Amino acid sequence: MSETNPPPIPPAPPEPPYKHAPPPPSPRSGCATAFMVLFGLVLLLPGLCALLFGFGVLSESKTDPSILFLILLGLAVCFAGVMLIRAAITGRR
Repeated sequence: MSETNPPPIPPAPPEPPYKHAPPPPSPRSGCATAFMVLFGLVLLLPGLCALLFGFGVLSESKTDPSILFLILLGLAVCFAGVMLIRAAITGRR
């Protein structure tokens, strides 16, 4: 009997230079984006109140430091809300 050779194995494709790069991130779902925007809008309310109380405090002659602290805290929370809405709209980069 005659001996037959097996078919040749095709060469392996060359490895890409980005072999160990992390996979691209999966897109965020629309539900998470909606919750981020809604929570960001809720965080804008303390900033609005801080602005209203801030204008009221400026009209007084003597200001209480604790009120000024609460106004700054409200503005910081409002800034966090703006950043959350911005992150929801722009998405991952």
